[in-house]
Amino acid sequence: MKSFETERLILKPAEVKDADFFLKLYNMPSFIKYIGDRNLRTKEDAENYINNRFFPQFEKLGFGNYVVILKEDNTKIGAVGIFEREGLDVLDIGFSFLEKYEGKGFAYESANKLKEVAASDFGVHKISAITTKDNYSSQKLIEKLGLKFQKMVTIPNDDEELMYYEN
Repeated sequence: MKSFETERLILKPAEVKDADFFLKLYNMPSFIKYIGDRNLRTKEDAENYINNRFFPQFEKLGFGNYVVILKEDNTKIGAVGIFEREGLDVLDIGFSFLEKYEGKGFAYESANKLKEVAASDFGVHKISAITTKDNYSSQKLIEKLGLKFQKMVTIPNDDEELMYYEN
């Protein structure tokens, strides 16, 4: 599994040793509100999530969820990934960042790089994204990535209608 770099960031495949980081990231109030509660309450929960959700996709597709790291000081600031998601026919790009690092262009920089890598290294030219109706910053980023709103969707095990975008 390869890492990728941008001008300011390193995108490193998620590993079990990142469990503490994912525990923190996935329990932010904004993550739970806009993305959902992944029920990670302990480091062990996070380790199991990485082993059971992230690794199988890396093994199957060669890509998945990446930890986004600042080059300048090696700080883990967020995650970006392209995922097979139940209920969606097209691979889905997703991102989440610690609140301290939002609004600084890191999400766009990392998601755009991953989108480029998916196309050049893996032949993935069509991607989708989903977001809630009230997550305006996510909607703006998805549109900046070149995806266009298509329709409202509901994915399995989620009652909320989500905005579905595709390029």
